[in-house]
Amino acid sequence: MSTLPWLHPDRVALLEQALRQRILILDGGMGTMLQAHELDEGGFRGERFEHGHDGHAHAHDHPGCDLRGNNDLLTLTQPQIIRGVHDAYLEAGADLVETNTFNSTRISQADYKLQHLAQELNREGAKLARAACDAMTAKTPEKPRFVIGVLGPTSRTASLSPDVNDPGFRNVTFEELAENYTESANGLIDGGADVIMVETIFDTLNAKAALFALSELFHQRGARMPVMISGTITDRSGRTLSGQTAEAFYYSVRHARPLSVGFNCALGADDLRPHIQTLANLAEVYVSTHPNAGLPNAFGEYDETPEHMADVIGGFARDGLLNLVGGCCGTTPAHIKAIAEAVRDFAPRVLPSAQAEAA
Repeated sequence: MSTLPWLHPDRVALLEQALRQRILILDGGMGTMLQAHELDEGGFRGERFEHGHDGHAHAHDHPGCDLRGNNDLLTLTQPQIIRGVHDAYLEAGADLVETNTFNSTRISQADYKLQHLAQELNREGAKLARAACDAMTAKTPEKPRFVIGVLGPTSRTASLSPDVNDPGFRNVTFEELAENYTESANGLIDGGADVIMVETIFDTLNAKAALFALSELFHQRGARMPVMISGTITDRSGRTLSGQTAEAFYYSVRHARPLSVGFNCALGADDLRPHIQTLANLAEVYVSTHPNAGLPNAFGEYDETPEHMADVIGGFARDGLLNLVGGCCGTTPAHIKAIAEAVRDFAPRVLPSAQAEAA
């Protein structure tokens, strides 16, 4: 990737400048915000996929299965809601907002029989975030905002068998994953993303397929984009689902020369701290984190308040561990506003190369 020119060199220069100056703020949970709208099946379908009132299937109808719960589809059927979420996080202080594309791969959309929409979902998701960021940047030109095009982990894993009785079985191949990621990334780039984030990685082999796909795609286009990588430690054992420690995970992906490496989701900030500390000690690149608002309670809800989360993450910043920080499941604009305030007065983590030059 490194031999290619940047696709948007001016945007990359602005982002790099901001990263050197301060800890940058990511947005918070998308699903948390969408759940508050309490949309029914008709809300998810919108006009594009609404059932015919006369009882007959129409050209735009999608009778194959229910679409409720397909949050990424709201990019097409309720774009004003998605734009509203982006705007709320930008108002709360986010420097970077993530596209609503966590499940916008063919593999994941196949659960709703909508795999044919994968590229459109990514393109339109990036366009919505782009419009929100551009509008906010126009208000405060001294603080440019950036679009992170999100590539989620898909609903399959290349390293593990879904069948406990057949440990050698796999329900997806590396090639299939790479094809999925290529299609989705094309949409994100066409829609105007500034950065691509391979996010919530529970299986490093899936991530390697994404990084391979991006490398090939950048060569096809003749230009590259910054890539962020964010894994997830799935429980208090301190390992990813495919069994890697934070250190092993980093060494598995550093060949891609990403803009940043970090961890998100699964754990709250308290439990993520030792793993972020590990990355901060190791990584030659920027370090990011966007944890959940604690661990889910018995009802699957997240109880950690903005104040508590900001207090913990303020400690991360005080100790020089962070370059980018935001929130994942259970976090809201109130969490992001509190986190932004908590880290504002602390300098960003210094990269080892910069430390060496200073010495």
